[in-house]
Amino acid sequence: MPTDMQKVGTAGRWTPDSWRAKPIRQVPFYPDEAKLKSVESRLSSYPPLVFAGEARSLKAHLGKVARGEAFLLQGGDCAESFAEFHPNNIRDTFRVLLQMAVVLTFGSATPVVKVGRLAGQFAKPRSADTEVIDGVELPSYRGDIINGFDFNPEARLPDPERMVQAYNQAAATLNLLRAFAQGGYADLHKVHQWNLGFVEKSPQGERYQDLANRLDEALSFMAACGITGVTTPQIRETELFTSHEALLLPYEQALTRIDSTTGDWYDVSAHMLWIGDRTRQHDGAHVEFLRGVKNPIGLKCGPTMDPDDLIRLIDILNPADEAGRLTLIVRMGSDKVDDKLAPLVRRVLREGRQVVWSCDPMHGNTVKSSTGYKTRPFDRVLKEVRGFMDVCRAEGAYPGGVHFEMTGQDVTECTGGAQAITDHALALRYHTACDPRLNASQSLELAFLVAEGLKAARDSQPKARVAAE
Repeated sequence: MPTDMQKVGTAGRWTPDSWRAKPIRQVPFYPDEAKLKSVESRLSSYPPLVFAGEARSLKAHLGKVARGEAFLLQGGDCAESFAEFHPNNIRDTFRVLLQMAVVLTFGSATPVVKVGRLAGQFAKPRSADTEVIDGVELPSYRGDIINGFDFNPEARLPDPERMVQAYNQAAATLNLLRAFAQGGYADLHKVHQWNLGFVEKSPQGERYQDLANRLDEALSFMAACGITGVTTPQIRETELFTSHEALLLPYEQALTRIDSTTGDWYDVSAHMLWIGDRTRQHDGAHVEFLRGVKNPIGLKCGPTMDPDDLIRLIDILNPADEAGRLTLIVRMGSDKVDDKLAPLVRRVLREGRQVVWSCDPMHGNTVKSSTGYKTRPFDRVLKEVRGFMDVCRAEGAYPGGVHFEMTGQDVTECTGGAQAITDHALALRYHTACDPRLNASQSLELAFLVAEGLKAARDSQPKARVAAE
Protein backbone atom coordinates (compact mmCIF):
# COMPACT_ATOMS: atom_id res chain seq x y z
CA MET A 1 0.00 0.00 0.00
CA PRO A 2 1.28 3.56 -0.69
CA THR A 3 2.21 5.46 2.44
CA ASP A 4 0.74 8.82 3.41
CA MET A 5 4.06 10.43 2.49
CA GLN A 6 3.88 8.90 -0.98
CA LYS A 7 0.35 10.21 -1.44
CA VAL A 8 1.35 13.73 -0.45
CA GLY A 9 4.42 13.62 -2.65
CA THR A 10 2.49 12.70 -5.81
CA ALA A 11 -0.57 14.90 -5.34
CA GLY A 12 0.06 18.61 -5.83
CA ARG A 13 -2.55 21.02 -7.07
CA TRP A 14 -4.55 19.78 -10.03
CA THR A 15 -6.79 21.77 -12.37
CA PRO A 16 -8.20 20.78 -15.78
CA ASP A 17 -5.48 22.87 -17.44
CA SER A 18 -2.52 22.05 -15.17
CA TRP A 19 -1.28 19.68 -17.89
CA ARG A 20 -0.35 22.71 -19.99
CA ALA A 21 2.63 23.42 -17.73
CA LYS A 22 4.04 19.91 -18.30
CA PRO A 23 6.15 18.46 -21.11
CA ILE A 24 3.91 16.97 -23.79
CA ARG A 25 4.39 14.45 -26.58
CA GLN A 26 2.30 13.45 -29.60
CA VAL A 27 0.75 16.91 -29.85
CA PRO A 28 -0.21 18.44 -33.23
CA PHE A 29 0.83 21.95 -34.20
CA TYR A 30 -2.19 24.13 -34.93
CA PRO A 31 -1.11 27.11 -37.06
CA ASP A 32 -4.19 29.15 -36.09
CA GLU A 33 -4.07 29.53 -32.30
CA ALA A 34 -7.13 31.79 -32.18
CA LYS A 35 -9.22 29.22 -34.06
CA LEU A 36 -8.07 26.51 -31.64
CA LYS A 37 -9.11 28.60 -28.62
CA SER A 38 -12.47 29.32 -30.21
CA VAL A 39 -13.17 25.63 -30.77
CA GLU A 40 -12.10 24.75 -27.21
CA SER A 41 -14.46 27.42 -25.86
CA ARG A 42 -17.39 26.12 -27.90
CA LEU A 43 -16.79 22.52 -26.90
CA SER A 44 -16.63 23.48 -23.23
CA SER A 45 -20.27 24.64 -23.48
CA TYR A 46 -21.55 21.50 -25.23
CA PRO A 47 -23.54 18.83 -23.34
CA PRO A 48 -21.60 15.91 -21.85
CA LEU A 49 -21.31 12.81 -23.99
CA VAL A 50 -21.46 10.52 -20.94
CA PHE A 51 -22.47 11.05 -17.33
CA ALA A 52 -20.41 10.86 -14.18
CA GLY A 53 -22.76 8.29 -12.69
CA GLU A 54 -22.13 5.98 -15.65
CA ALA A 55 -18.37 6.32 -15.15
CA ARG A 56 -18.80 5.45 -11.47
CA SER A 57 -20.84 2.40 -12.46
CA LEU A 58 -18.05 1.24 -14.77
CA LYS A 59 -15.51 1.77 -11.98
CA ALA A 60 -17.60 -0.45 -9.70
CA HIS A 61 -17.72 -3.17 -12.37
CA LEU A 62 -13.96 -2.91 -12.88
CA GLY A 63 -13.54 -3.22 -9.12
CA LYS A 64 -15.10 -6.68 -9.47
CA VAL A 65 -12.64 -7.46 -12.26
CA ALA A 66 -9.75 -6.41 -10.01
CA ARG A 67 -11.04 -8.88 -7.41
CA GLY A 68 -11.29 -11.70 -9.94
CA GLU A 69 -15.09 -11.67 -10.02
CA ALA A 70 -15.62 -10.49 -13.62
CA PHE A 71 -13.77 -10.07 -16.93
CA LEU A 72 -13.10 -6.95 -19.03
CA LEU A 73 -13.78 -7.13 -22.76
CA GLN A 74 -12.52 -3.95 -24.43
CA GLY A 75 -12.51 -3.64 -28.20
CA GLY A 76 -13.37 -1.63 -31.25
CA ASP A 77 -11.86 0.33 -34.07
CA CYS A 78 -8.20 1.26 -34.36
CA ALA A 79 -9.22 4.81 -35.24
CA GLU A 80 -12.77 5.89 -35.98
CA SER A 81 -13.24 7.49 -39.36
CA PHE A 82 -15.42 10.33 -40.57
CA ALA A 83 -15.68 8.67 -44.00
CA GLU A 84 -16.82 5.28 -42.66
CA PHE A 85 -19.34 6.70 -40.19
CA HIS A 86 -22.42 4.58 -40.85
CA PRO A 87 -25.05 2.96 -38.59
CA ASN A 88 -24.39 -0.47 -40.11
CA ASN A 89 -20.71 -0.29 -39.13
CA ILE A 90 -21.63 0.67 -35.56
CA ARG A 91 -24.25 -2.09 -35.38
CA ASP A 92 -21.90 -4.78 -36.68
CA THR A 93 -19.11 -3.86 -34.28
CA PHE A 94 -21.65 -3.83 -31.44
CA ARG A 95 -22.95 -7.28 -32.24
CA VAL A 96 -19.47 -8.79 -32.53
CA LEU A 97 -18.81 -7.46 -29.02
CA LEU A 98 -22.09 -9.05 -27.92
CA GLN A 99 -21.07 -12.36 -29.50
CA MET A 100 -17.70 -12.29 -27.78
CA ALA A 101 -19.30 -11.45 -24.45
CA VAL A 102 -21.72 -14.38 -24.80
CA VAL A 103 -18.86 -16.75 -25.64
CA LEU A 104 -16.86 -15.52 -22.65
CA THR A 105 -19.78 -15.56 -20.21
CA PHE A 106 -21.20 -18.92 -21.28
CA GLY A 107 -17.83 -20.61 -21.72
CA SER A 108 -16.24 -19.41 -18.48
CA ALA A 109 -19.24 -18.70 -16.20
CA THR A 110 -17.77 -15.23 -15.65
CA PRO A 111 -19.65 -11.89 -15.88
CA VAL A 112 -18.25 -9.73 -18.68
CA VAL A 113 -17.79 -5.95 -18.53
CA LYS A 114 -18.13 -4.62 -22.11
CA VAL A 115 -16.17 -1.48 -23.04
CA GLY A 116 -16.02 -0.31 -26.65
CA ARG A 117 -13.25 1.60 -28.40
CA LEU A 118 -16.10 3.66 -29.80
CA ALA A 119 -17.56 7.18 -29.83
CA GLY A 120 -14.25 8.95 -29.32
CA GLN A 121 -11.32 6.86 -30.60
CA PHE A 122 -10.27 9.39 -33.24
CA ALA A 123 -6.70 10.41 -32.35
CA LYS A 124 -3.67 8.18 -32.94
CA PRO A 125 -0.06 8.49 -31.75
CA ARG A 126 2.57 8.23 -34.46
CA SER A 127 6.19 7.17 -34.47
CA ALA A 128 7.25 10.25 -36.48
CA ASP A 129 5.89 13.77 -36.89
CA THR A 130 6.17 13.61 -40.67
CA GLU A 131 6.11 11.03 -43.44
CA VAL A 132 7.71 11.04 -46.88
CA ILE A 133 6.12 9.62 -50.04
CA ASP A 134 7.84 9.95 -53.43
CA GLY A 135 10.14 12.61 -52.02
CA VAL A 136 7.29 14.72 -50.60
CA GLU A 137 7.32 15.30 -46.82
CA LEU A 138 4.07 16.14 -45.01
CA PRO A 139 2.77 15.96 -41.42
CA SER A 140 1.81 12.43 -40.35
CA TYR A 141 -1.84 11.47 -40.26
CA ARG A 142 -2.88 11.59 -36.57
CA GLY A 143 -6.52 10.60 -36.82
CA ASP A 144 -9.59 12.33 -38.22
CA ILE A 145 -10.02 14.50 -35.13
CA ILE A 146 -6.72 16.23 -36.06
CA ASN A 147 -6.10 16.01 -39.82
CA GLY A 148 -7.05 14.10 -42.96
CA PHE A 149 -5.75 10.79 -44.31
CA ASP A 150 -5.24 12.00 -47.91
CA PHE A 151 -1.61 12.74 -48.66
CA ASN A 152 -1.77 16.41 -49.61
CA PRO A 153 -0.88 19.64 -47.77
CA GLU A 154 -4.49 20.71 -47.26
CA ALA A 155 -5.64 17.42 -45.72
CA ARG A 156 -2.61 17.01 -43.48
CA LEU A 157 -2.89 20.49 -41.92
CA PRO A 158 -4.28 20.11 -38.36
CA ASP A 159 -7.71 21.74 -38.18
CA PRO A 160 -9.39 22.45 -34.79
CA GLU A 161 -12.86 22.29 -36.38
CA ARG A 162 -12.35 18.54 -36.70
CA MET A 163 -12.82 18.32 -32.93
CA VAL A 164 -16.39 19.58 -33.34
CA GLN A 165 -17.09 17.01 -36.04
CA ALA A 166 -15.62 14.28 -33.82
CA TYR A 167 -17.85 15.39 -30.92
CA ASN A 168 -20.96 15.30 -33.12
CA GLN A 169 -20.09 11.86 -34.51
CA ALA A 170 -19.41 10.57 -30.97
CA ALA A 171 -22.78 11.88 -29.80
CA ALA A 172 -24.62 10.17 -32.67
CA THR A 173 -22.69 6.93 -32.11
CA LEU A 174 -23.52 6.94 -28.40
CA ASN A 175 -27.18 7.56 -29.16
CA LEU A 176 -27.30 4.50 -31.42
CA LEU A 177 -25.31 2.31 -29.01
CA ARG A 178 -27.69 3.14 -26.16
CA ALA A 179 -30.64 2.27 -28.38
CA PHE A 180 -29.08 -1.08 -29.31
CA ALA A 181 -28.17 -1.86 -25.69
CA GLN A 182 -31.49 -0.91 -24.11
CA GLY A 183 -34.03 -1.19 -26.94
CA GLY A 184 -34.22 -4.96 -27.39
CA TYR A 185 -31.43 -5.63 -29.89
CA ALA A 186 -29.23 -7.08 -27.12
CA ASP A 187 -31.92 -9.53 -25.95
CA LEU A 188 -30.30 -12.93 -25.40
CA HIS A 189 -33.18 -14.55 -27.25
CA LYS A 190 -31.78 -12.93 -30.42
CA VAL A 191 -28.34 -14.46 -29.96
CA HIS A 192 -28.62 -16.32 -33.31
CA GLN A 193 -29.32 -13.04 -35.13
CA TRP A 194 -26.02 -11.54 -34.02
CA ASN A 195 -23.99 -13.81 -36.28
CA LEU A 196 -22.73 -11.97 -39.36
CA GLY A 197 -23.35 -13.53 -42.77
CA PHE A 198 -19.71 -13.85 -43.78
CA VAL A 199 -18.90 -15.56 -40.46
CA GLU A 200 -21.87 -17.93 -40.28
CA LYS A 201 -20.34 -20.66 -42.48
CA SER A 202 -16.85 -20.38 -40.99
CA PRO A 203 -15.51 -22.81 -38.35
CA GLN A 204 -15.93 -20.14 -35.66
CA GLY A 205 -19.44 -19.32 -36.89
CA GLU A 206 -20.45 -22.97 -36.61
CA ARG A 207 -18.95 -23.16 -33.13
CA TYR A 208 -20.86 -20.04 -32.16
CA GLN A 209 -24.13 -21.47 -33.52
CA ASP A 210 -23.66 -24.54 -31.34
CA LEU A 211 -23.18 -22.31 -28.31
CA ALA A 212 -26.26 -20.27 -29.29
CA ASN A 213 -28.35 -23.44 -29.46
CA ARG A 214 -27.25 -24.41 -25.95
CA LEU A 215 -28.04 -20.90 -24.74
CA ASP A 216 -31.54 -21.19 -26.22
CA GLU A 217 -32.06 -24.37 -24.22
CA ALA A 218 -30.85 -22.65 -21.05
CA LEU A 219 -33.19 -19.70 -21.64
CA SER A 220 -36.13 -22.05 -22.21
CA PHE A 221 -35.38 -23.80 -18.94
CA MET A 222 -35.13 -20.46 -17.13
CA ALA A 223 -38.45 -19.31 -18.63
CA ALA A 224 -40.09 -22.50 -17.38
CA CYS A 225 -38.80 -21.55 -13.93
CA GLY A 226 -40.31 -18.07 -14.26
CA ILE A 227 -37.08 -16.21 -15.13
CA THR A 228 -37.74 -14.14 -18.28
CA GLY A 229 -36.83 -10.80 -19.79
CA VAL A 230 -39.81 -9.31 -17.97
CA THR A 231 -38.65 -10.46 -14.55
CA THR A 232 -34.91 -10.13 -15.25
CA PRO A 233 -33.93 -7.10 -17.39
CA GLN A 234 -30.39 -8.44 -17.84
CA ILE A 235 -31.82 -10.97 -20.32
CA ARG A 236 -33.16 -8.31 -22.69
CA GLU A 237 -30.73 -5.43 -22.02
CA THR A 238 -27.00 -4.95 -21.63
CA GLU A 239 -24.51 -2.31 -20.53
CA LEU A 240 -21.89 -1.05 -22.96
CA PHE A 241 -19.39 1.59 -21.90
CA THR A 242 -17.13 3.68 -24.14
CA SER A 243 -13.42 4.40 -24.02
CA HIS A 244 -10.60 5.95 -25.99
CA GLU A 245 -7.02 7.09 -25.62
CA ALA A 246 -6.91 10.54 -24.01
CA LEU A 247 -4.34 11.78 -26.52
CA LEU A 248 -5.65 15.14 -27.76
CA LEU A 249 -5.71 17.02 -24.46
CA PRO A 250 -7.36 20.27 -25.69
CA TYR A 251 -10.41 18.16 -26.62
CA GLU A 252 -10.34 16.25 -23.33
CA GLN A 253 -10.02 19.41 -21.24
CA ALA A 254 -12.93 21.05 -23.06
CA LEU A 255 -15.11 18.06 -22.11
CA THR A 256 -14.05 17.93 -18.45
CA ARG A 257 -16.76 19.04 -16.02
CA ILE A 258 -17.54 19.11 -12.30
CA ASP A 259 -20.07 16.46 -11.31
CA SER A 260 -22.92 18.20 -9.50
CA THR A 261 -23.52 15.16 -7.29
CA THR A 262 -20.01 14.66 -5.91
CA GLY A 263 -18.14 17.87 -6.79
CA ASP A 264 -15.46 15.78 -8.54
CA TRP A 265 -14.02 16.38 -11.99
CA TYR A 266 -14.94 13.93 -14.76
CA ASP A 267 -13.89 13.76 -18.39
CA VAL A 268 -17.31 13.38 -20.01
CA SER A 269 -15.96 12.48 -23.46
CA ALA A 270 -16.02 8.77 -22.48
CA HIS A 271 -16.58 6.49 -19.51
CA MET A 272 -12.95 5.29 -19.51
CA LEU A 273 -9.79 6.94 -20.82
CA TRP A 274 -6.32 5.50 -21.17
CA ILE A 275 -2.73 6.71 -21.44
CA GLY A 276 -0.69 5.30 -24.32
CA ASP A 277 2.73 3.70 -24.08
CA ARG A 278 4.27 6.72 -25.82
CA THR A 279 2.79 9.31 -23.42
CA ARG A 280 3.11 7.65 -19.99
CA GLN A 281 5.95 9.85 -18.66
CA HIS A 282 5.31 10.37 -14.92
CA ASP A 283 6.05 14.11 -15.24
CA GLY A 284 4.29 14.49 -18.59
CA ALA A 285 1.08 16.25 -19.61
CA HIS A 286 -1.03 13.13 -20.21
CA VAL A 287 -0.34 11.61 -16.80
CA GLU A 288 -0.94 15.00 -15.20
CA PHE A 289 -4.33 15.38 -16.87
CA LEU A 290 -5.67 11.91 -16.14
CA ARG A 291 -4.56 11.82 -12.52
CA GLY A 292 -7.12 14.53 -11.75
CA VAL A 293 -10.29 13.14 -13.36
CA LYS A 294 -12.31 10.52 -11.50
CA ASN A 295 -13.08 8.28 -14.48
CA PRO A 296 -11.68 4.77 -14.48
CA ILE A 297 -8.44 4.99 -16.46
CA GLY A 298 -6.08 2.67 -18.27
CA LEU A 299 -2.31 2.68 -18.59
CA LYS A 300 -0.59 0.96 -21.52
CA CYS A 301 2.46 -1.03 -20.40
CA GLY A 302 4.94 -1.86 -23.15
CA PRO A 303 8.19 -3.85 -23.05
CA THR A 304 10.21 -0.83 -21.86
CA MET A 305 8.11 -0.42 -18.70
CA ASP A 306 10.27 -0.75 -15.60
CA PRO A 307 8.74 -2.13 -12.35
CA ASP A 308 9.88 0.92 -10.37
CA ASP A 309 8.39 3.27 -12.95
CA LEU A 310 5.15 1.31 -12.92
CA ILE A 311 4.78 1.63 -9.15
CA ARG A 312 5.52 5.34 -9.40
CA LEU A 313 2.80 5.76 -12.04
CA ILE A 314 0.34 3.74 -9.97
CA ASP A 315 1.02 6.02 -7.01
CA ILE A 316 0.32 9.08 -9.16
CA LEU A 317 -2.76 7.74 -10.95
CA ASN A 318 -4.35 5.79 -8.11
CA PRO A 319 -2.95 7.12 -4.80
CA ALA A 320 -6.00 5.90 -2.85
CA ASP A 321 -5.49 2.35 -4.22
CA GLU A 322 -9.12 2.23 -5.34
CA ALA A 323 -10.22 -1.03 -6.97
CA GLY A 324 -11.51 -0.36 -10.49
CA ARG A 325 -9.73 2.97 -10.87
CA LEU A 326 -6.70 1.69 -12.81
CA THR A 327 -6.40 -0.93 -15.55
CA LEU A 328 -2.91 -1.95 -16.66
CA ILE A 329 -3.14 -2.75 -20.38
CA VAL A 330 -0.15 -4.93 -21.24
CA ARG A 331 1.18 -4.79 -24.84
CA MET A 332 4.53 -6.58 -24.90
CA GLY A 333 4.57 -8.56 -28.14
CA SER A 334 4.31 -12.34 -28.39
CA ASP A 335 8.09 -12.82 -28.12
CA LYS A 336 8.48 -10.62 -25.03
CA VAL A 337 5.40 -11.20 -22.89
CA ASP A 338 6.88 -14.06 -20.83
CA ASP A 339 10.04 -12.20 -19.83
CA LYS A 340 8.72 -8.64 -19.57
CA LEU A 341 5.37 -9.17 -17.85
CA ALA A 342 6.39 -11.38 -14.93
CA PRO A 343 8.56 -8.74 -13.17
CA LEU A 344 5.73 -6.19 -13.40
CA VAL A 345 3.11 -8.57 -12.00
CA ARG A 346 5.46 -9.71 -9.26
CA ARG A 347 6.23 -6.14 -8.17
CA VAL A 348 2.61 -5.00 -8.18
CA LEU A 349 1.57 -8.01 -6.11
CA ARG A 350 4.42 -7.43 -3.67
CA GLU A 351 3.30 -3.81 -3.23
CA GLY A 352 -0.30 -4.93 -2.72
CA ARG A 353 -1.79 -2.65 -5.37
CA GLN A 354 -5.34 -3.18 -6.65
CA VAL A 355 -5.30 -3.11 -10.45
CA VAL A 356 -6.97 -4.81 -13.39
CA TRP A 357 -4.54 -6.77 -15.58
CA SER A 358 -5.60 -6.64 -19.23
CA CYS A 359 -3.88 -7.88 -22.40
CA ASP A 360 -3.54 -5.85 -25.60
CA PRO A 361 -2.20 -8.49 -28.02
CA MET A 362 -2.38 -6.19 -31.03
CA HIS A 363 0.13 -3.35 -30.77
CA GLY A 364 3.22 -5.42 -30.01
CA ASN A 365 2.65 -7.74 -32.95
CA THR A 366 2.48 -5.40 -35.94
CA VAL A 367 4.69 -6.38 -38.89
CA LYS A 368 5.08 -5.48 -42.55
CA SER A 369 3.86 -8.21 -44.89
CA SER A 370 5.71 -9.43 -47.95
CA THR A 371 3.21 -7.44 -50.03
CA GLY A 372 3.94 -4.19 -48.20
CA TYR A 373 0.82 -4.04 -46.02
CA LYS A 374 1.05 -3.47 -42.29
CA THR A 375 -0.51 -6.51 -40.65
CA ARG A 376 -0.76 -8.56 -37.47
CA PRO A 377 -0.28 -12.32 -37.74
CA PHE A 378 -3.15 -13.95 -35.86
CA ASP A 379 -0.95 -16.69 -34.42
CA ARG A 380 1.15 -14.02 -32.70
CA VAL A 381 -1.98 -12.38 -31.30
CA LEU A 382 -3.10 -15.71 -29.84
CA LYS A 383 0.39 -16.46 -28.56
CA GLU A 384 0.52 -13.21 -26.61
CA VAL A 385 -2.92 -13.83 -25.07
CA ARG A 386 -1.83 -17.31 -24.00
CA GLY A 387 1.44 -15.95 -22.62
CA PHE A 388 -0.36 -13.22 -20.72
CA MET A 389 -2.73 -15.69 -19.09
CA ASP A 390 0.06 -18.14 -18.30
CA VAL A 391 2.22 -15.48 -16.63
CA CYS A 392 -0.68 -14.13 -14.58
CA ARG A 393 -1.61 -17.61 -13.39
CA ALA A 394 2.01 -18.48 -12.59
CA GLU A 395 2.47 -15.32 -10.54
CA GLY A 396 -0.88 -15.59 -8.77
CA ALA A 397 -2.55 -12.62 -10.49
CA TYR A 398 -5.94 -12.66 -12.19
CA PRO A 399 -5.83 -12.26 -16.01
CA GLY A 400 -8.72 -9.82 -15.99
CA GLY A 401 -9.22 -8.58 -19.54
CA VAL A 402 -8.40 -8.28 -23.22
CA HIS A 403 -8.08 -5.08 -25.23
CA PHE A 404 -8.03 -5.39 -29.00
CA GLU A 405 -8.72 -3.64 -32.28
CA MET A 406 -11.55 -5.21 -34.27
CA THR A 407 -14.39 -4.47 -36.63
CA GLY A 408 -17.64 -6.08 -37.68
CA GLN A 409 -16.72 -5.50 -41.33
CA ASP A 410 -15.52 -8.35 -43.54
CA VAL A 411 -11.93 -7.10 -43.71
CA THR A 412 -8.68 -8.88 -44.54
CA GLU A 413 -6.16 -6.96 -42.44
CA CYS A 414 -4.70 -9.54 -40.02
CA THR A 415 -3.20 -12.67 -41.54
CA GLY A 416 -4.05 -16.19 -40.40
CA GLY A 417 -6.92 -17.39 -38.25
CA ALA A 418 -9.47 -20.02 -39.25
CA GLN A 419 -10.01 -18.13 -42.53
CA ALA A 420 -6.29 -18.56 -43.28
CA ILE A 421 -5.85 -15.02 -44.64
CA THR A 422 -2.54 -14.87 -46.51
CA ASP A 423 -0.22 -11.94 -47.24
CA HIS A 424 -1.54 -11.82 -50.79
CA ALA A 425 -5.17 -11.81 -49.58
CA LEU A 426 -4.63 -8.64 -47.53
CA ALA A 427 -5.29 -6.46 -50.56
CA LEU A 428 -8.80 -7.89 -51.02
CA ARG A 429 -10.46 -5.87 -48.22
CA TYR A 430 -7.81 -3.82 -46.47
CA HIS A 431 -9.85 -0.81 -45.33
CA THR A 432 -8.18 0.51 -42.19
CA ALA A 433 -6.86 4.07 -42.20
CA CYS A 434 -4.30 3.24 -39.54
CA ASP A 435 -3.66 -0.16 -37.90
CA PRO A 436 -4.90 -3.62 -38.99
CA ARG A 437 -7.97 -4.97 -37.17
CA LEU A 438 -9.35 -8.41 -36.43
CA ASN A 439 -12.50 -9.28 -38.36
CA ALA A 440 -15.51 -10.94 -36.71
CA SER A 441 -14.34 -14.52 -37.34
CA GLN A 442 -10.93 -13.83 -35.85
CA SER A 443 -12.52 -12.00 -32.89
CA LEU A 444 -14.72 -15.00 -32.12
CA GLU A 445 -11.73 -17.31 -32.34
CA LEU A 446 -9.97 -15.13 -29.79
CA ALA A 447 -13.03 -15.15 -27.52
CA PHE A 448 -13.20 -18.95 -27.46
CA LEU A 449 -9.51 -19.12 -26.56
CA VAL A 450 -9.91 -16.62 -23.71
CA ALA A 451 -13.01 -18.42 -22.40
CA GLU A 452 -11.05 -21.66 -22.23
CA GLY A 453 -8.21 -19.89 -20.41
CA LEU A 454 -10.59 -18.32 -17.90
CA LYS A 455 -12.22 -21.67 -17.22
CA ALA A 456 -8.82 -23.23 -16.63
CA ALA A 457 -7.84 -20.37 -14.32
CA ARG A 458 -11.08 -20.72 -12.36
CA ASP A 459 -10.71 -24.47 -12.07
CA SER A 460 -7.11 -24.25 -10.86
CA GLN A 461 -7.94 -21.42 -8.39
CA PRO A 462 -4.35 -20.18 -7.91
CA LYS A 463 -3.46 -18.46 -4.69
CA ALA A 464 -1.76 -15.08 -4.91
CA ARG A 465 1.97 -15.29 -4.41
CA VAL A 466 3.95 -12.45 -2.87
CA ALA A 467 7.49 -12.46 -4.16
CA ALA A 468 10.25 -12.17 -1.59
CA GLU A 469 12.47 -9.15 -1.53
